[in-house]
Amino acid sequence: MATAKIVYASMTGNNEEIAGIVEEAFQDLDIDVDTTEISQADAADYQKADICVLVTYTYGEGDMPDEAQDFYDDLLEEDLTGKIYGTCGSGDRFYEGHFCATVDDFDHAFAQTGATKGADSVKVDLAAEAEDIANLEAFVKKLVTAANNR
Repeated sequence: MATAKIVYASMTGNNEEIAGIVEEAFQDLDIDVDTTEISQADAADYQKADICVLVTYTYGEGDMPDEAQDFYDDLLEEDLTGKIYGTCGSGDRFYEGHFCATVDDFDHAFAQTGATKGADSVKVDLAAEAEDIANLEAFVKKLVTAANNR
């Protein structure tokens, strides 16, 4: 059975909620999942999982959360060849030129680790609504399918 590791960064609670939606979607597919807040996680934790998920927010003009910077740097040092990854998170469309830039930053970082992208990133405007929840559930299904087909 495939396993998943979710690491999330959340300031307002929106991304903690998104991580919970993703976690529940994995559980609904009988995937063993572990979820950790980013300041309590280590990038090497992904070594123990088949599916690696990062949930983050972006603030201001596309800025990465302070608590995510060390994790990001450490992630770039990992070799996750053979792993499936996906990124998602929230931003504010007010900053249209930088909307969810940190989600993209982590997507690029995972690609550099040798991991295989299992699903397109899901970007949520502030808090997850019904359409976002459906998109996150579809995101998880794609990740699980990719993990099962490798």
